[in-house]
Amino acid sequence: MENLKKECIFSAHGAPAAGPYSHAVAAGPFLFVSGQAPLKPDGSGPVRGSIEEETRQTLENLKAVLEDAGSSLDQVVRVTVYLASMDDFERFNRVYREYFPNNYPARTCVQAGRLPLDIKVEIEATAVRGA
Repeated sequence: MENLKKECIFSAHGAPAAGPYSHAVAAGPFLFVSGQAPLKPDGSGPVRGSIEEETRQTLENLKAVLEDAGSSLDQVVRVTVYLASMDDFERFNRVYREYFPNNYPARTCVQAGRLPLDIKVEIEATAVRGA
């Protein structure tokens, strides 16, 4: 069996972490990406806007972390989405499809009671590296 050594990943191009966590953790061929939020990569805080704007920034941050860790959106196998309101579900999906146009990852989407910094969306993912 492959040695599943833990490697903490800190993305140079993603938004700064909003707490004591790694952007992602690699273990063997798998990459576990922490929940990404609509935070500006320059560290100036969250994007405040429509669900579409917040989703787009969140997915751009996810993409940056994946690429800095040697993976990509195409290698994502599982996604968990947290929405502040399920009323935003269809509008969220329209933007999500731009980033995952086919070969969709497995996904769970739930309404959260409250998200950090009062954001509208947070997305975590599991991907493979070097595939």
